[in-house]
Amino acid sequence: MKLIKARVQNYRSIKDSGVFEIEELKTILVGPNEAGKTVLLKALQQLNKPDDVDGFKAIRDYPRSLFNDITTGQVKEEDIEVVRGYFKLDDDDKELIPQDFKNCTYVLYRRLNNKGCHYLENAPAKKTFKDVNKDLIRLSSHLDNQFELKEGEDSTKEKPSTTIKSKTDKFWDSRTFDKENSVELLSCLEKLYPYVDEDNEKEEERYSRIIDDIKFNNNHDEVLSVLDKRTPVFVLFNNYFKVKPSIHLDHLATRQEQNLLEDDKFYDYGNLCLLKLLGFTARELANIGKTQNPDRNNTEAIEKYRDTLDNRSYQLNAASVRLTEEIVSIWNPNPDRPEAEKIRITADGQYLKVVVEDEVGVEIELDQRSEGFQWIVSFFVVFFAEAMDKHKNAILLLDEPGMSLHGLKQRDFRTTISRLTEKNQTIYTTHSPFLVGPDELDIVKVVELKNRKEGTKVHTTLSSSDPAGLLPLQEAFGYDLAQSLFSQQRNLILEGITDYWYLDATAHLLKESNLAKLNDKIALVFANSAGKVVYYATILFAHNLKVAALLDSDSSGDQAAQQENLIHTLGNKNILRTKEFTNGTIKPEIEDLLRETLIIVAKGEYNKDVKSIADSQPNRAIIDIFSQEIPNFSKYKLAKSYIKWTRNNSAKDLEDSEIESWKGLIEKINKALK
Repeated sequence: MKLIKARVQNYRSIKDSGVFEIEELKTILVGPNEAGKTVLLKALQQLNKPDDVDGFKAIRDYPRSLFNDITTGQVKEEDIEVVRGYFKLDDDDKELIPQDFKNCTYVLYRRLNNKGCHYLENAPAKKTFKDVNKDLIRLSSHLDNQFELKEGEDSTKEKPSTTIKSKTDKFWDSRTFDKENSVELLSCLEKLYPYVDEDNEKEEERYSRIIDDIKFNNNHDEVLSVLDKRTPVFVLFNNYFKVKPSIHLDHLATRQEQNLLEDDKFYDYGNLCLLKLLGFTARELANIGKTQNPDRNNTEAIEKYRDTLDNRSYQLNAASVRLTEEIVSIWNPNPDRPEAEKIRITADGQYLKVVVEDEVGVEIELDQRSEGFQWIVSFFVVFFAEAMDKHKNAILLLDEPGMSLHGLKQRDFRTTISRLTEKNQTIYTTHSPFLVGPDELDIVKVVELKNRKEGTKVHTTLSSSDPAGLLPLQEAFGYDLAQSLFSQQRNLILEGITDYWYLDATAHLLKESNLAKLNDKIALVFANSAGKVVYYATILFAHNLKVAALLDSDSSGDQAAQQENLIHTLGNKNILRTKEFTNGTIKPEIEDLLRETLIIVAKGEYNKDVKSIADSQPNRAIIDIFSQEIPNFSKYKLAKSYIKWTRNNSAKDLEDSEIESWKGLIEKINKALK
């Protein structure tokens, strides 16, 4: 089960975040300090928190400016919704529920009193008394006729219709059936079943249909019960526990047994995670450290002594190897020398030590390494240990991960987060441009707090009235541009980021189907507007690089294409226009190369079908139609939805005309930059 949408209300700085989408694998929340990012994660955790996490407390969690509404009784805790999540079912979920419910969305929300409620979206409508009333009337008539044939004029017995009416008097047309209110009616019908003429197939079918309809709503309850048990646990990492490099095992075991763990420093928790990863309890390792030397004449005792110490040694070694592999993948500055950093976990009597062995074999205690290195080791220890149980079906909420890491290490850690998402859907907050990849802008949500009266909002597009909210994205753009702008010999300049998304995603589709292949050595550079294309082209051309530009055929594209500087720099052959790859008199933008597919994508995203309008106006740009016909339409949101569409579809799902257009475009790009 995957979280696909969420909404937080009435929680600390959040009055109403608005409904915001959650990506299938990884979602990144950016925003300035005090915007409410951490608060958002804490609220999401309450959808299905781990057992050891406290629930909502009105005095702490309800917005302080509104707290008097509770104390004066104007609102009640049981009426205040705080967090709501929408979950998409995966294949394993669908196997456990009836066919009619496989395409539904599971919705779970929790109120301030910690009461959880759930329901199903897109599920079959619940049956009401109105749905069966006509059939009951006809069945009653049939039963009365059969009753008279069998019982004659026996006045001591009540007619079936009278019996049924006595059970249905408590129903009205819109009342839904449930297990409680339908018990008597079902029992009554079962007793009257012998009066159904077994040779009358029509009435037999009617009887079965009535019974099925009355029981149908039980399926809703059963599906909800199944999905409730399969709801993922939300695990929040906001205080990253540290592993202490030297642990006195007996002391730790005693503190654990006496419930005197040092939670204020988070060391004990990290150390217990380390022991869990090793497969031992603190007491077990402490007892091994106290093992007495056996008598030299006692062969059996010597064998047992050796096995005990070897078992400890092997498990310590296995954990060391696993940690080393993960750390090296991020930390090692020289991939050609994998032996440069090795984690060693060793035991000597009552002391368990975590040391780092350098390339010459010198062992240094973990706490003598940098803060960033200590953090990365501790993160993996805690994560791997907890992944043994509660992370198996969990959504990970990471609050500002890797802040003590160097920027380049953060960039490597971004890959680690992507690996985590293969098994656990992940949502994380960050200020760092190095934790936002240039290809991840479609999974970024901007969190903003304009003022306390409005509260925290989550933007569904890359926008913010506070420049600090977009700073990580701007820095990520700047860093990536600085690294890549002059690194490739061949460069294609695009107008904006949505053009980049369409070209990159569609080129991948065609490549996977062996229909066309965009040269891997071509760098795609977007200029943020058609007017800025000339500046990028001039700078790149001045560095003796091959440059081409792709411009829409709308008015802004025409204006850019006619700039004398651009023509002088690139020449007409290297200024590509979208109209070259479409038919008709339309002035196409890049979206028109995917006209039919985007109509389908827009219908799924906005629940608005514009196909008939588009078919009747073939010479009108599709973006113009969308903007006119779809309320709150966004080019950015459409492009983002198309990227999602490409993840679940292949090139064969494109229209033939679209495939031909894109094959022509890719061929022309390759030729211009050969």
